[in-house]
Amino acid sequence: MRSHYCGELNESHVDGEVSLCGWVHRRRDHGGVIFLDVRDREGIAQVVYDPDSKESFAIAEGVRNEYVIQIKGKVRLRPEGTINQDMPTGRIEVLGKELIILNSAKTPPMQLDEYSEVGEDVRLHYRYIDLRRPEMAEKLRFRSKVANTVRNFLDSNGFLDIETPLLTKATPEGARDYLVPSRTHPNRFFALPQSPQLFKQILMASGMDRYYQIAKCFRDEDLRADRQPEFTQIDVEVSFMDEYQIMEIMEEMIRHTFKSLLGIEFEKFPRLSHAEAMRRFGSDKPDLRIDLELIDIAELMKSVEFKVFSGPANDAGSRVVALRVPRGGSLTRKVIDEYTDFVGIYGARGLAWIKVNDLDAGIEGLQSPIIKFLGEEVVNSLISILGAETGDIIFFGADKTKIVNEAMGALRIKVAEDLNLINCEWAPLWVVDFPMFEEDGEGNLTSLHHPFTSPTCDAEAFEKDPKAALSRAYDMVLNGTELGGGSIRINQPAVQETVFEVLGIGEEEAQEKFGFLLDALSYGCPPHGGIAFGFDRLIMLMTGSSSIREVIAFPKTQSASCPLTDAPGLVSTRQLRELSIRLRDQKSSS
Repeated sequence: MRSHYCGELNESHVDGEVSLCGWVHRRRDHGGVIFLDVRDREGIAQVVYDPDSKESFAIAEGVRNEYVIQIKGKVRLRPEGTINQDMPTGRIEVLGKELIILNSAKTPPMQLDEYSEVGEDVRLHYRYIDLRRPEMAEKLRFRSKVANTVRNFLDSNGFLDIETPLLTKATPEGARDYLVPSRTHPNRFFALPQSPQLFKQILMASGMDRYYQIAKCFRDEDLRADRQPEFTQIDVEVSFMDEYQIMEIMEEMIRHTFKSLLGIEFEKFPRLSHAEAMRRFGSDKPDLRIDLELIDIAELMKSVEFKVFSGPANDAGSRVVALRVPRGGSLTRKVIDEYTDFVGIYGARGLAWIKVNDLDAGIEGLQSPIIKFLGEEVVNSLISILGAETGDIIFFGADKTKIVNEAMGALRIKVAEDLNLINCEWAPLWVVDFPMFEEDGEGNLTSLHHPFTSPTCDAEAFEKDPKAALSRAYDMVLNGTELGGGSIRINQPAVQETVFEVLGIGEEEAQEKFGFLLDALSYGCPPHGGIAFGFDRLIMLMTGSSSIREVIAFPKTQSASCPLTDAPGLVSTRQLRELSIRLRDQKSSS
């Protein structure tokens, strides 16, 4: 039906006959000449109908926005003075000769021919209309290009695209599983995969030594702007490579993708240890576009009268830090109070501060309610250590280490955004040397990544002090967002069983949940490792979107529901009976 896409037309098509299909983006009647902006996935072309084509002109008079039409006509240059430099097709137009209405349309619930604020609930309910907007269509086209670029890169480097099952077994990977009841096995359940982790490790045991998959994954967890119950990841696993080789080839893939599609060339990614990242930035995914750093000042505060500082300074499980913000002295008390409320979200009980109004005036040039509790000597030492200058403000965090890191790390980002202290567009890095475990609220050890990650130490040292063990894990971070995380896996059954024991997973439970993996490791599984990239997050960053919902065709809401299909929904009593399921407190069913 079409000879060209609308957005493909240019001056090389002048005098050519074309057939276009698409939607009426805008209709304008200018003194007896009707202009139709026709839109398809590739762009918009202007079509002109004049009264000389009586039949088509009469039809054009009756079309409205979002009608689906087919046009036939001749491409010509736009008259002088009517060129639209803002449109890729703005130098040409099509003189319409024929016009066929393929389908009419009701008035859409949102404007598509100009920008308008529309609630997300409306956009998701009418997603098929929302996706017609040029900016949304462009994001999906770009997503497809990234997927193809990644596939081509991995294919050219000897990776095999292998699908893994979507119906599998529930495993503890840090989030709740989506369970699928089995009709043929009453009272038993499949689980949708949180990741292809176990299957890709088994593929390594199978000799498929370079695997990848752009995989659908599912996690039943509380949502945020960068989380969805179903999401897509670029999943990679290789044998006979160490972590440095894996990082090198994955870094090359990301650099290739950014250069190919955005024309951006990254330098070699810096590497930070987990400990250094937490110390300097309070985060294991630091945004290196921001120069602000947390400075430990516990030694300076151990003897001050101010118990808010001296208490944590003398506690091994706590931390006292300062954050110097250049030119932050302009912040009003109202804004500082807002920052105090902000850090309270992370458990901080307050936010102490000092404004440096005039450095040359000594302590008299400082403004703060806490100076009198610190003493002039301590304050002078503090100013010297931080290199503070006139016009700066210094914020303080003093509490348990976790609270300080989370609160001050988040404040660092917020202040930088508010004061425009972001100094470059892109800042990638690797974070390495993660701890193997972290403690939960009850003092039990849990895997910082997952229980299949290999420790850096030998088996003897690991068994002696598992709490101190570091892992052979690595995260790729871009602009404060974790793009991907991976590790060298455990390939020896004895080590894997030891990790399970540390995590409180007994032999019987290990066999029940992971017996197939332990068996695979025992039959000669090679050294292997891998990584998984959040594909939706990658697209979000590359397109400058605020949420991954903006780059997914049919996303769920923050409450994990689908306004388009009204899912999740009720099922019939008959279906439930076939699955041997009875609902509690069910008020109605279809």
